[in-house]
Amino acid sequence: MKRRVTMKRRVTMKRRVTMKRRVTMVELVREQLTVEQYLHEVLALVSALTDAETLPLRTALGRTLARPVTSIGDVPAFTNSAMDGFAVRFDGLAVGQVLREVGDVPAGSGDDPGFSEGECVRIMTGAPLPTAADTVVPRELVTQLPEAFGVGQPGVRLDSLPPRRGAHVRHSGEDFSEGAVLLPAGQVLGAHQLGVVASGGVAEVAVARQPVVAVVATGDELVAPGQPLQRGQIHESNLTQLAALAVTAGARVDHAVMLPDNPEQFIAGLAGVSAGADLVVISGGVSVGDHDVARIALSQHAQGTFRHVLMQPGKPQGWARFDGVPVVALPGNPLSSAISFELFVRPAIEKLLGRPERGWGWAIAGADWSSPAGRRQFIPVVTSHDAEGRRVVQPAHRRGSASHMTSALALADALAQVPAETTQVAVGDLLLTRSLS
Repeated sequence: MKRRVTMKRRVTMKRRVTMKRRVTMVELVREQLTVEQYLHEVLALVSALTDAETLPLRTALGRTLARPVTSIGDVPAFTNSAMDGFAVRFDGLAVGQVLREVGDVPAGSGDDPGFSEGECVRIMTGAPLPTAADTVVPRELVTQLPEAFGVGQPGVRLDSLPPRRGAHVRHSGEDFSEGAVLLPAGQVLGAHQLGVVASGGVAEVAVARQPVVAVVATGDELVAPGQPLQRGQIHESNLTQLAALAVTAGARVDHAVMLPDNPEQFIAGLAGVSAGADLVVISGGVSVGDHDVARIALSQHAQGTFRHVLMQPGKPQGWARFDGVPVVALPGNPLSSAISFELFVRPAIEKLLGRPERGWGWAIAGADWSSPAGRRQFIPVVTSHDAEGRRVVQPAHRRGSASHMTSALALADALAQVPAETTQVAVGDLLLTRSLS
């Protein structure tokens, strides 16, 4: 009797263990998506921010326009000289002719001296063109004669003529006119963009609010840079890298924290950093291991969705909504994490800011390398140009796209993608590439 009970218990326990293993295996079977399919899911988490703020130009560098900017006046504001030289009437001019100099208009002057046939006015670059003139003769085309017409009566001899009437003259509104749209909404304000806005007479711009991004790195093995390492520990790098990438993408990072591989402590920490955030970015703990805390905790507390994306590096990916805040969970290997940011997180931040999607351009391979079968490879590359002016790329690191490397992207200036069906890249192959700057 005792033996039967023991046997029954053993059978029951075996069935329970088997069922538990089956449930676990079902939970860990993931849908496989292309990069585009997964990006679509991530972008569905966020919407463009609707709130904006008005900033003076000098504090708006790197921000994103919330509304178009229009010019308040013509540029140039008045017809002016494009050269240092002499304002003349073109008709009737001849090589060797000596013109009487009857006026001088420096830049910034409001003078409008009149003159007649056989006369000219000295003029500086940017000075308003006299109403009587239609052409400027550069100084290098004349010989100046200080007393050509007597003491104190200078003149110039025309050693060569301008090519046409209107030469070396900038006309009012030639660049853009009053009311013209200088920059569209969604434009990132770099130095050149700020310059054109200022030239249009605009002192302030309406910019999108910076998205608030919280960055989390998971792992009991992580130690802050500068601290000594014990066996099994590594210096944290993803937190540093991802926070910096978020800032370069236009976000504001209020929290950047390391959280342990304990689900309860992870959730408590996530609750703290997600409050007030527009997006949370997590690195590590997204795969199918027994201690992958991001997958375990987000699946239990935020209906987390985890995928296998057909890319290398960066196959395991995940997303969730934690207390209503979008969460994007990236792999923990440094190269995987950084490339996943470029492919999924940066576009999400750009959508929050209302920026247009960044495109890819073509380049040719300058070296041979291998690529994994069935997955699209994203490899850090260094770009150059060949003798024909074509853009050429080659791997930045001898290990190509190995997911654990921290140095590859530091050496690279672009990403190249290799199609999933390609296992060997050869010199001269066409590849899609995108700048990392």
